[in-house]
Amino acid sequence: MLKRIKNIGPGALIAAAFIGPGTVTACTLAGANYGYTLLWALLFATVATIILQEMSARLGLVTQQGLGETLRIMLNQSVWKWPLFSLIMVALYLGNAAYEAGNLSGAALGIQALTDESQSLYRIFVIVISLLAGILLWRGSYKQIERMLLMLVALMALAFIATFISVGPDLTAVFKGLTTPNIPDGSLLTVIALIGTTVVPYNLFLHASAVKAKWSSVNDLNHARADTATAIGLGGLITILIASTAAASIFGSGLNISGAGDMAMQLEPLFGSFSKTMLGMGFFAAGLSSSITAPLATAYAVTEILGIKSGTSSRIFKWIALSVILSGASLALTGIKPISIILTAQFANGLLLPIIAIFLLVVMNQKKQLGQYVNKWLGNTLGVMVVMVTAGLGIRLIMSATGVL
Repeated sequence: MLKRIKNIGPGALIAAAFIGPGTVTACTLAGANYGYTLLWALLFATVATIILQEMSARLGLVTQQGLGETLRIMLNQSVWKWPLFSLIMVALYLGNAAYEAGNLSGAALGIQALTDESQSLYRIFVIVISLLAGILLWRGSYKQIERMLLMLVALMALAFIATFISVGPDLTAVFKGLTTPNIPDGSLLTVIALIGTTVVPYNLFLHASAVKAKWSSVNDLNHARADTATAIGLGGLITILIASTAAASIFGSGLNISGAGDMAMQLEPLFGSFSKTMLGMGFFAAGLSSSITAPLATAYAVTEILGIKSGTSSRIFKWIALSVILSGASLALTGIKPISIILTAQFANGLLLPIIAIFLLVVMNQKKQLGQYVNKWLGNTLGVMVVMVTAGLGIRLIMSATGVL
């Protein structure tokens, strides 16, 4: 047991990445607006994340290469090399800049909730958090960052687990919501946001690189798989608890969620007047942890694809990561409502996911790179099912927006 705990690391990094302000916001809105109906989307997203992240972890361990590096080698002689690389890098960079804006906005909302300060200091909070994230990335090693993220995620998890137990949700309704796929009128955007906030495309790049940094032998494959399933499974459970708690506390009350103070209502059954403080701490922890992982993932992807020295010891790597923080901070300071930024980022993630997942599936079937560790029929079947579901939801949304449906 102690050995398994000791080997937890990269999976926790991924859990810290997807349990950001977007997760808390999207899950709270799902529960507040639709009750337990959309819990199936979170269960699907958790299983899909484990499936795809296991492939990414296996790739990093077996090849000792990141996903970006593997794509560069695989497509080196292809005429589609630079068009595909450009598409991936631009999509990831722009997507992560929006995601970073949501992370910084969420962390700033957390401080606002803790201090009861007015909107006038929101911009200052964003700048301070951006500087803190930048310093941690510039000076901190991978191990230091990993430990900090573990503590932040644990803090947030305890608050929501305790509240879920205290609020006493309808367990029959919870079970039905988990096992009965249903998309009520007007909820498609929320479904895609729930999937986009859990199955985060950039995490596929981050995980392979993080596993490569922790383990160097295929003998550790079982450790990597256990780490992935345990940490991401716990992260998925937390998202389900957040949505269930919101359903039990807010659904049917007629409350319009517009800020951290409104979302704090779901914690009141356990924490009372202290609930706003607890949510503020959770939002700050979620925002800060995700504001570090998004730039890390972008830097890994770009440096590996371009064949530049990668890792936190590389100055170019650090400057790329810092540029994502700067871009995200600029967007967060535009005056757009923080919750709007957060939800837009999750929605963009949901649409980008099928593209990155297809690239991963292609890579995982390259016997020249992976040998006996290529995907078997089960892995390919599950991977294709994930791509089909996520692509189908995205296509349905586009058709609805254009009036086809």
